[in-house]
This record gives sequence, C-alpha cells and structure tokens, in this order.
Amino acid sequence: MRTANVRTIVIWTLVALVGAAGWSVLALARGEDVSAAWMVAAALGSYAIGYRFYSKFIAYKVLKVDATRATPAERLNNGIDFHPTDRRVLLGHHFAAIAGAGPLVGPVLAAQMGYLPGTVWIIAGVIFAGAVQDMVVLFFSTRRDGRSLGQMAREEIGPFGGAAALIAAFAIMIILLGVLALVIVNALAASPWGTFSIAMTIPIALLMGFYLRVLRPGRVAEVSLIGVGLLLLALVAGRWVAESSWAGAFTLAPSTLVVWLVAYGFIASILPVWMLLAPRDYLSTFMKIGTIALLALGVVVALPTLKMDAVTDFASRGDGPVFAGSLFPFVFITIACGALSGFHSLISSGTTPKMIQKETQVRMIGYGSMLMESSVAIMALVAASIIDPGLYFAMNAPAGAIGTTVENASQVVTGWGYSISPAELAQAAKNVEEATLLSRTGGAPTLAVGVSEIFSKVTGGSLRAFWYHFAIMFEALFILTALDAGTRVGRFMLQDMLGNVYRPFKNISWKPGLVLTSAIVCALWGYFLWVGVHEPLGGINQLFPIFGISNQLLAAVALAVCTTLLVKSGRLKWAWITGIPLVWDATVTLTASFQKVFSSDPKVGFFKQRSVFQDALDDGKVLPPAKSMDDMHTVVTNSTVDGVLTAVLALLIVVVIADALRVCVRHLRRPALSTLSEAPYVESKIQAPAGLIPTREEKEEARDAAAPTGV
Repeated sequence: MRTANVRTIVIWTLVALVGAAGWSVLALARGEDVSAAWMVAAALGSYAIGYRFYSKFIAYKVLKVDATRATPAERLNNGIDFHPTDRRVLLGHHFAAIAGAGPLVGPVLAAQMGYLPGTVWIIAGVIFAGAVQDMVVLFFSTRRDGRSLGQMAREEIGPFGGAAALIAAFAIMIILLGVLALVIVNALAASPWGTFSIAMTIPIALLMGFYLRVLRPGRVAEVSLIGVGLLLLALVAGRWVAESSWAGAFTLAPSTLVVWLVAYGFIASILPVWMLLAPRDYLSTFMKIGTIALLALGVVVALPTLKMDAVTDFASRGDGPVFAGSLFPFVFITIACGALSGFHSLISSGTTPKMIQKETQVRMIGYGSMLMESSVAIMALVAASIIDPGLYFAMNAPAGAIGTTVENASQVVTGWGYSISPAELAQAAKNVEEATLLSRTGGAPTLAVGVSEIFSKVTGGSLRAFWYHFAIMFEALFILTALDAGTRVGRFMLQDMLGNVYRPFKNISWKPGLVLTSAIVCALWGYFLWVGVHEPLGGINQLFPIFGISNQLLAAVALAVCTTLLVKSGRLKWAWITGIPLVWDATVTLTASFQKVFSSDPKVGFFKQRSVFQDALDDGKVLPPAKSMDDMHTVVTNSTVDGVLTAVLALLIVVVIADALRVCVRHLRRPALSTLSEAPYVESKIQAPAGLIPTREEKEEARDAAAPTGV
C-alpha cells in the first residue's frame, strides 16, 4: 500500500510540474519564440489535476453522489427518451452534444487579443466554472427526473423567476440552434466531400443503435470497432465522391441544406434516443477526439512556434478588426464555449440525465466532457496562433476594412503592425487550393488553415490542401451533433413550459406532444436559418451578434439555479463552488450587455450603430457592410432588434438572479418554508462503473451481481 501511495504522489507531482512549466513559459516569455507545446502542457497538466482532485471533491464531498440511488433512466425507462445507456456511449453523446461551434470558432476570434488571455480563461474557466456548472446541473436534474433547466428554476426558485428563466432559456436556445445551423450550412454549401461523409453517419448510427439494442446488447467494444471502421470508410469515400461524377449530387445549395437540416433535426428529435441520436453522437466523438488528439500530437512532434503576440495592442485599445471592444469583458464573451457555456446546461438538464445509469457517473460525463471540450478550444487557439498574424488578420477582418484585393489587404494589415506581402497572401490561398483567403470571417477557415499547417509539418507540405478541406468537413460534423441534440432539448424545454398549462405535455414521451413540440422548435430555428441564408443581413445573421452574450447569460441562469439548490439542500457552506462563478459570469455578461446597448462607439453599441446608419440613410448614403439602401434599412432594423433583445435578456437574467437570492435568504431565515422537488429515493438494481475503467471494487461487485444465487 505504501508503494502505491508513493507512486501516486510521484505521478501527480510530475503532472503538476509539467503544467507549472507550461504556465511559467507562457507567462514569462517576452520577445523570444515560444513553442505551442507549452500551451498544450499547461492545459493537459491543469485538466488532469482539476479532474483528479477538484471534481472528485465536488462529486463526493459536496454533492454526495449515491451509487445505490436509481436514476430516472432506470426508474422511468420507456425506450424513447428515458433509456439507461452505457457510460461510454453516453460520454460520447454528451461530449458531442455540447461541443458545437463555440470551442472551434470563439478561441480563433479571441486570438485577436493575443494567445495568453484566451489560454488563461479557457483553462481556469473550465476547471472552476464551466465543468462545475455542467456536473452540478446534471446531478440536480438527475435527482429531479431529468427536468429541464427552466423547469427546475420554476420549481425551486418560484413562478416569477422561473418564468423569466423559462422564457430566457428557450429564446436563447432558438438563437443558439439557428447560429449552429448557419455555420453548418456555410461549411457544407460547396463541399460534396463533407456532405457525403456526414450523410453517411446517419445510416451508420442507425446500424449501431440496432446492433446494441437488438443484435448484440451491451457489446459496446464490438459496435465501436464497426462504427469507427465504417466512419473511416465514409471519410475516404467522401474524397472519392468529391473527385467523381457524383460530386454534383452532393454539392447542395444553401437553401437545400436548410431543408435537409430541418428535416434531420425533426427526425432526430422524435425517434427513440437509442436509435439515432446517441449512437450518432458517440460515433462522431471518435472523429472529434481522434482529430484533436492527433492535433495535439502534431504540436508535440512539429513544435510549431506561437507567432501571435502574447497580448496584442488591440486588447487595450478595443478597436480590433475582428471584433470591437476591450479585453474585458469581450474576450470572455467571444470564447462562448470551451471555458463556460450556458448551452451545456441545457444538455445537462436535457437528454443526458434521462440516459445516465448511475449518479456516480456525473463526474466523468459532466466534468470530464467539459474538459474534453476545453481541450478542443485550446487546440483551436493554438491553430490560430501559429499562423502568420498578417494572414490571421487578413482572413478575419471584413472586406469593408481590408478591401477585396491582396494588395489592399497587405497595405491595411501592415498598417496594423502585422506585415504580410500580397504574394504571401496569394500563396497562402494557393497552398490550400482556395481562390482567396481574404475576409474568410467566422473563425472556421482560420482554424482549418492552422490545422493544415500543423498536420502538413508532420505528413509533408503536399498534403496541406487535403488537411485544410478535411478540417472544414470536420468542423461541420463537429457542430451538427450539437444541433440534433439541441433540437431534442428544445423540445423538452417547450414540453415543460406547455406542461404548466396543459398537463399531458408533462409526459415528455407523449407522442402527440413530442411531435408537435419538435415541429415548433424546428420551425422556429429553421425560419431564422432560411431567412439568413437568403438575406445576408437578415434572419439568423440578425441575431448572430448576440450569440456570445446570450450563451453566457444562460450560464448565469444555470449557476443561479445551482447555487439556490446547494443552499436549499443543506449545502450552504459549499455554495461558493457555483456562487463565485455566478458572480464572475454575471459581472462579465451584464457589463458586456450594458456596453452593447449603451456604448457610444458604433462598432460596439447597437443603438449608437442604429443612430449612425439612420442618419446616413436620411442623407441618402450607403455605409458598409450595406451595399444598397435596402441593406441600410436592414442594418437599422437589426441594430434595433439586437439592442432590444440584449436589454430584455439581461433584464430577465437580473430577475432570475434577484429571485434566486430572495429564495436563498428566505431559506436561511425560515428553512421550514423551503421545499425541494427532488424525486423520492428508489434503490438501484443496475451495476455499472463510475468511470471509463472499472475499479477493482467495481469489478468485484459486477462479478457478485452476475453470480448465480442458491445452492
């Protein structure tokens, strides 16, 4: 026993030293080349310590997870929404569902401020805020029959604050789904390779679902090998299709992609969860984690240098070409996922609590999945920081700022202090077989260039274009898994809301209700997507500027609910675990909301932007990004809508936090008045490990449970 303890101490001391070395180099290096490997070391060392110690403390000391308590999946198993799911499959589903556009795109855009601010927030934020939120929400939802976040707020905080939370959460969910869908459409619109490969994941997932449910129940290893083999075949075949006469059949117009996405979202929402959603998410996780792991390995092998400054001048000036605003609060808003994400709380109180086998698995699935997503965000930041800063700004600045020619772009970017020649800009596009890389905004193309840069250093420069297009397809697959799970969660939220008016909706597997609410949710985000595809300044494009703020405001709702539940359930001394992240998140997001509404800078403030464009419209002038007088009217409308929505959402969140504070104070004064909506204890009959690898004790329990009884 002593040897084991010494070995453990040595191992964790080494892990701590690796992480500390990474942080030391990143923080202290000034003026010399810094390898991206130090960023990876700081991240992995911090993640390991956070998971091993902090998450275990929260799970077993604070939440007191109970392996003997039956979960909703076991008690309410109906094979549609409630279904006990193997922890490995559920881990894949949960990770795939939470890992959308945010961890890929946000860190890329935040690189405008330098690599250091984003790195600090992504790593520290996930360990102390994001992963904590996901795990605690999952735990409390599991204790409440898988209730949605808004419904938990209504039951635990009260009708007033709960109604505000329900409305805010559902509205924000529709915005997030529309934005995710738009990113997918933009990625697949001219990519037969990506369209074919992603389409093939649907029949593969159906096969996996039936294999586990009907053909070989419980054989997760077998179905994993089959699924991964077929996925790799689909990826290779996608390249063949793109270079064949079939390419035209899979080169779909944006409007056609919208129809297919809406149809897929509806079907994935109403089918039994074991049939399509869970196996498809599990399947995509292999590609997601595999690609990120290979990317990290490529960084260690190639040792690329971080070319972006640790902290750029834009961080203090607030006039960056990628997004306007100062480092505080906008770096924390731009990195919408990877550190802290309100969207995750909807998944943690949506599909996952209805599928989890044991309470003890909330640590691995809630906290562990969020660490996995944070690693994606770190790799995205690495990819953006290793390319030439001049190319980075030329790709992410709008055409109105840098022009449409490489000569203009070179001149403007050089004026910002990041020189790059017209020939270098043209060569960069040629290397990845693109006509141009100028103003390829949104973050995804920049990530693809960074990925191609890392992989080509390992496999050779001749494959640079291959890796670029592979990364574009990978991003679309990455995001689609958040869209299908998000649609199902949106259905749960709407059913919970309607169930307060018409009781049959309370049964989330009631078929008329699930079909109707799925159709409504798909119609809402589908409408915004359709208009956005046909009108460059309309539809979901109108709501894109409030994506980051709305996501972080939703995190404030989740943390407020968690803090309230910690207080009401007798865990007052541990309320700081979610209370401190709540104070930070509320400070950041409400500051950002105030600036977006009232700032006198038209690049930041929505109403000031409206005023500037309205004055120009009255004078008959056209300002970029508008190209016509109709566009000018659209910009005025968009600015007005965004400003009003931001103000309304911020007000709703203030109401939720204030009402939560009232409930906490009342509980401390008169605990007898407080009630909890926790489901009654039922003993569990399921034997399942808490983590990926069963412990010796868990193996012995499984053997005892499987042993025949009697003489």
